[in-house]
Amino acid sequence: MSKPGAYPAAKASEPREAPLYERMKAQIKQRIDSGEWPVHHRVPSENELVDLMGVSKMTANRALRELANEGIIVRVQGSGSYVAPKKRSARFMGVRNIADEIAERGAQHTAEVILKQTETCGYELADSLGLDVGNPAFHSVIVHHEDEAPIQIEDRFVNPAVAPDYLDQNFQHVTPNAYLTAIAPISRTEQFVEAVVAQPWEARLLSISRTEPCLLIRRRTWSSDQVVTSVRLLYPGARYRLESSS
Repeated sequence: MSKPGAYPAAKASEPREAPLYERMKAQIKQRIDSGEWPVHHRVPSENELVDLMGVSKMTANRALRELANEGIIVRVQGSGSYVAPKKRSARFMGVRNIADEIAERGAQHTAEVILKQTETCGYELADSLGLDVGNPAFHSVIVHHEDEAPIQIEDRFVNPAVAPDYLDQNFQHVTPNAYLTAIAPISRTEQFVEAVVAQPWEARLLSISRTEPCLLIRRRTWSSDQVVTSVRLLYPGARYRLESSS
């Protein structure tokens, strides 16, 4: 007798129109598409899938791994796999406030401040901010969450001459983007996007595996003739995409 909610067991004698891991993926997608498994629903683990479907752990692992790569589920280290919300998107051109983007999608934004401190400019940072080597710069690292999912790491350096009170702000209530654009309206933007793999500390903050591809935006903004900020924005690739239209 099969267990309640169990998958049909695979039999070696049955004809196969597709590899078993593809059939597993299709069954999981069907449960998600039908609404049986809503957003944030916990998906059975590899071991549970092995028990339910009578497959190898390697097959279950491949099915879950590919579903995560396709953005169908989210795998959270130490917790499990969950049905993912539809992939978030943002326009690449322009500078948007992450809190506004999340609110427009009907979700809740929260921010986790990892670091706020003053640092001394080396050659690369000084060049990026238009400062002299040895000058101070402000540094913040913030993880932005959409509902409960970490969606962006904001690793930002700020020119103290433009925003002397930057480190005094409560970034759980106002984002650095909102604060900086209010005191120093943007006159010029430079940004680049690339595909990267997260560093170990970044993967931990985003609750992703170290092999998951990510989107990285490197951005500098100016107000009048002064560089205001240089920032790295890292997004988990399975949960986010960038759009551009004209």
